[in-house]
This record gives sequence, structure tokens and C-alpha cells, in this order.
Amino acid sequence: MLNQTVIVGRLVADPQIYETENGSKVSHVTVAVPRSFKNIEGEYDTDYISCVLWRGVAENTATYCKKGDLVGVRGRLQTREFEVEEEKRKTLEVVAEKITFLSSKRKEPLEED
Repeated sequence: MLNQTVIVGRLVADPQIYETENGSKVSHVTVAVPRSFKNIEGEYDTDYISCVLWRGVAENTATYCKKGDLVGVRGRLQTREFEVEEEKRKTLEVVAEKITFLSSKRKEPLEED
């Protein structure tokens, strides 16, 4: 069996780090990925894909990336169940194994001589 996916897109918000009850660091980000074909109106639709980042991947992404940065995400798909007002729901998300920073910049400008 194989469960692996690769997406390339832009972060829709600045990554935020949270800590779980057992002390693990986690971040939930959304990556906007434009489709490679036009819809009936002649425009490119965009898919917004939820990604979960753990530990070092989460910390590095929060340190080096911000809203609008282009990133590559390699990971696996996972379904997760949750409840909203006593109604069970499911969602599909990417659990990131590796993030490649494709357009990030330094948060502080370099000093000029």
C-alpha cells in the first residue's frame, strides 16, 4: 500500500505553533494550490488544502515562512473525525513529513555595510 502526496502552493496565513498536552509542537496550515486547468468561465480554481505539521517541521515552518510564501509539502493523507454540535464529521488533511521553502525571505533585513 502507498499513501503519499506532494503539493506546491502558497500559505494562506502565517504559521502558528501550538503545544499539545504531552508537549509536542504542532501547526495547522492551509496551502492554496491553483488547478492546472480552467473552469467553464475560463478561470483557474484554487484548492485550499489543510496540512498538519509536527515537531521540527512545524517549528522550522513557523520560523522561516509567512503568509503568501510558496512551499512544497510532502506527506500522507489522513482522515480525522471530530464533533460539531453533537454531529460527527470527517475531514481529509495532509500530515507533512517534509516542507520545502520555495520563496521564503528573512524576517529581518540584512544590515548594509
